Amino acid sequence: MNKIQKQEVVEAITNRLNASANFYLADFTGISVKGMTDLRRKFRAQGAEFVVAKNTLFARAFEQVSITGLDEQLSGPTGLVFVGPDPVGAAKVIADFQKAEENKPTVKAGLVDGQTVGPEAVKRLADLPTKPELLSMLAGVLQAPMSGFVGALDGLLYQFVGSLEALREKQQSEAS
Repeated sequence: MNKIQKQEVVEAITNRLNASANFYLADFTGISVKGMTDLRRKFRAQGAEFVVAKNTLFARAFEQVSITGLDEQLSGPTGLVFVGPDPVGAAKVIADFQKAEENKPTVKAGLVDGQTVGPEAVKRLADLPTKPELLSMLAGVLQAPMSGFVGALDGLLYQFVGSLEALREKQQSEAS
């Protein structure tokens, strides 16, 4: 790469870092090209993006956006996973891929909501429910009292109709 190309890569990474405050650093050693393509496809489905560049270019981009504390993680083959607003979905992709590919890629560190996180924290994030799952749980919690209320009203109406039916039968038997 010449100097202009390196500047373009740093600028692209910097723009992505400004757009997404959440990312993971991962070591992708040992993943085949087919595996890498599959991993990128899974990340895209979650709204994440996997970028590979030289560590010095990542360091320059971190410096430009004032991210500190991750320089020691920039050694060896490093990829940057921009996870977007939902860090849980990308963590699940990594965890699922690690199960299938002998613990590859290896998470080195990450930045989630401005906090530096280690590989253990990313594993814990992978165990959390995703945003759509949390929303469906919330909908279920909100629906339970409403369905109970509707059931209670239904019971009252059933009793009222039963009482009216009993009254009608009583009046018919008295009239006869």
